[in-house]
Amino acid sequence: MVITVGVIVLIGVNIIALFITSRHRSSFYGLNQFAIPFVAPFQKAVTRTIHFAKNVWTHYFFLVSVANENDHLKKKLRKAIGRNQELNEIALSNSRLRNLLKFQQTATNKVLAAEVVGKDPSPWYQTIIIDKGKAEGVEKWQPVIIPESIVGHVMDVSTHYAKVLLIVDRNSAVDATVQRTRARGIIKGEAKGRFFFNYVLRKDDIRVGDKVVSSGFDGVFPKGLPIGSVSGVIRRNSGIFQEVYVSPHVDFEKLEEVMVLLNLQRHDFVNKE
Repeated sequence: MVITVGVIVLIGVNIIALFITSRHRSSFYGLNQFAIPFVAPFQKAVTRTIHFAKNVWTHYFFLVSVANENDHLKKKLRKAIGRNQELNEIALSNSRLRNLLKFQQTATNKVLAAEVVGKDPSPWYQTIIIDKGKAEGVEKWQPVIIPESIVGHVMDVSTHYAKVLLIVDRNSAVDATVQRTRARGIIKGEAKGRFFFNYVLRKDDIRVGDKVVSSGFDGVFPKGLPIGSVSGVIRRNSGIFQEVYVSPHVDFEKLEEVMVLLNLQRHDFVNKE
């Protein structure tokens, strides 16, 4: 406010001085010589003030333009980041689907691909919901797998959906064998996201890192499907069995697509009802 008033005063004084000198140029020649030293500083101050105001005004509009351009670029960057995330998700999905397709092409059984559309919220059960049901040929007890591992088996079916009991659930059991030594036992789920390999004889040679696969003797899962790797062995001095822990090959919390084996020849001695 003070600067504005000062500018107005300086301009006014300058105009008055110029008016006087221009009207009386001949008669006030001596007065002009006297007035110039007085007026010149005011003219200089006015000129500088005008240039300063002009620069401030110009820079203000420049900054406004830069700010608008910056906002525009930020919006474009957000869109690009979102698009990049979409493309990454599509690439990951395509990779998983290619693996499923390769498995389907090499599988001897009829394989039905399905998408995981739900998960049991209860902490007591480890189950998922898939988007295939009776209309697509899904039945109870059919194995559900991915190329890297057994996932579980169908425990309940509706027309277009099915519930799958995961093998990490404590109520699940898979007859399994160690690939290297053919030692047998029963894979049971544990709360810590790993398996307990039950009924493995203490005399059997089992080491950390050994691969565990399905034996095919439970009448549900075909022989040779991968389950996990031995992560811990406790062989006590007494007792018939040793304690064996197996880590799964996959994270069951992140399942998105699975496959159902449809045309298996089930063993007659397995009661599935």
